[in-house]
Amino acid sequence: MTDRVRRASGGQVVYAELKRRILSLDLPPGRRLFEPELSQQLQVSRTPLREALRLLLAEDLLEQLPTGGMVVRSLSASEIEELYSVRAALEGLMAAEAAERMTTESADALKLLVARNQRLVEFADDAMHAGHAFHLKIADIAAHGWAVRLHEQVDGQMARYRAFTNQSQSRRTQALEEHFAILEALITQDAPRARTLAEAHVLGARDTALAAIADRLP
Repeated sequence: MTDRVRRASGGQVVYAELKRRILSLDLPPGRRLFEPELSQQLQVSRTPLREALRLLLAEDLLEQLPTGGMVVRSLSASEIEELYSVRAALEGLMAAEAAERMTTESADALKLLVARNQRLVEFADDAMHAGHAFHLKIADIAAHGWAVRLHEQVDGQMARYRAFTNQSQSRRTQALEEHFAILEALITQDAPRARTLAEAHVLGARDTALAAIADRLP
């Protein structure tokens, strides 16, 4: 392995770990990042660390300070509004496309995912991952290239907010009921209804996220 390839692979490993910490809020919004501290924690040299920081800066997960340092990007109500509005449109489009492409195999796969969501609805993290898997499967069935690519970009940015939409049992139960309704529309190949329900589901999550982080916003 050449030094160049080794540095690149090292940078990707550091990038993946720092991104995980940012999206899980282990590195909280507003946290100043200090290279010596991170280098020691991650046991890496400055070169792969700086490469990772540049990638995270390009993804808008970090902000550059006038002094040259970096901080984890703050949570923002306006960002929630924008991200969830875009995602609602994309989820609606993909649900409609998936309804038109529905097969017995696809329907069975979605039923299994919603059943798993139902079994885990009392557990916040597990329910969140199960519900997310349901949405990703719809995207897979839709097979709409541009929508899927754009959805992946938006979905990555939304990861910091997703946990806030799933904290209360009442919201998890409501989201599960909405998943059942979307599933029914997909199975019956009712594309307009699938679109409407998917959009409403995402906008409901938006409202929950805004309420949940109100005390964290400036």
